[in-house]
Amino acid sequence: MRTETVTTIVVGDVALIVAASTLLGAVARRLGQPTVFGQILAGIALGPTLLGRFPGDPTSRFFPGEVQPFLNVLSQIAIVVFMFVAGYEIDFRLLRREGRSALTVGVLALVAPMALTLGALSLFDGTFANVDPDHAGTRAFTLFLAVATSITALPVLAAIVRERGIAATAPGTVSMAAAGLMDAAAWLLLAAALAGTGHASDRPWQVTLAMLIVFLAVMFGVVRPLVARWMDRPRALAANHLPLALVLALTAAWATSRLGLHPVFGGFVAGLAMPRRDGVPDAEILEPMEQSAGLLLPLFFVTTGLSFDIGTVDGGGLALLAVILVVAIGGKLVPGYLGARLNGLRPRESAVVAALVNARGLTELIALNVALEAGIINAELFTVLVLMALVTTFITGPLLAVLTPEHSVRTAPPLKATSAP
Repeated sequence: MRTETVTTIVVGDVALIVAASTLLGAVARRLGQPTVFGQILAGIALGPTLLGRFPGDPTSRFFPGEVQPFLNVLSQIAIVVFMFVAGYEIDFRLLRREGRSALTVGVLALVAPMALTLGALSLFDGTFANVDPDHAGTRAFTLFLAVATSITALPVLAAIVRERGIAATAPGTVSMAAAGLMDAAAWLLLAAALAGTGHASDRPWQVTLAMLIVFLAVMFGVVRPLVARWMDRPRALAANHLPLALVLALTAAWATSRLGLHPVFGGFVAGLAMPRRDGVPDAEILEPMEQSAGLLLPLFFVTTGLSFDIGTVDGGGLALLAVILVVAIGGKLVPGYLGARLNGLRPRESAVVAALVNARGLTELIALNVALEAGIINAELFTVLVLMALVTTFITGPLLAVLTPEHSVRTAPPLKATSAP
């Protein structure tokens, strides 16, 4: 296929994707779901699950194999920027203020689903092996599944909290702080699962893990202070810090990719390491980065949808989905509720925290795509886990509608500005 033809198809595909995701995103908002939920459904609808079943296979015509690598590159850049925003949005002041509550909820809601997953892998080993016989039982497979069931999507959670008007409430602040801790821990554990797989499989995983630790030390011990010093200069060569943030995100993504991991890890670490102003993200950096990622994220949903085919899920896949849903939902709702109650939240407020930390959404999809690309899971298990992410995200809205009638939760005290951590 000629370059001009590829360019033409890619441009048309981008227009189609943005239009479909905007439409279904608006529909999702009208139905009380986060916008991103509708965008995810748009990506799936354009894939073999729906559009590909029409006569003539329109999916293959709109997204031929020759153009998919170009769409994938654009989507990976969007994900790197998105993960930078996810890391940059983590409010360290909130973590300090809600430290005890966030730590209790975060640890319980992270460890419990991991432990339940390990138990399920032992009790239902045949069910897992039936769906993914080539990977079941490996170190990377086991560790990844433990992470996949324990992820809480901080960006989606934050969007739900803002849309529901409970950002300033006690359960809203506790759940966001706990999600920040769980996000950071989950991505580090996922990096450990990825070590020694994919294009770095010729390197021992222990070496990759050691190199990751060195990378983290350099990012927080060297790069972060240098960037902070540069930003504090009264007459800096580049007064606009947005290009600096973008360079930092992409360079860190390049570094983690060279380590044999995935660019998303670098983007997330860059967001964590980016200096804040008075303890909060700089709006001049955060807002354009968030908008840029939002414009291109629908491309990622389509690349996910092209790998997702619900028609491949047979009886064994449905049985596995039932097991994973019990583990994923039960491992979040019960520990999230208990953790909040142990720290003095009322029963209804504790239930709100539990419902919020059960949301997975986009963060889960990113992790699943990383695992699929690295060869940790196969396409059928990928589809099962995407269904789990959709179900756990979808039920958050109805649960909150029941649990958060007006004046049912307390308003949290306002945060005071502090120096950057």
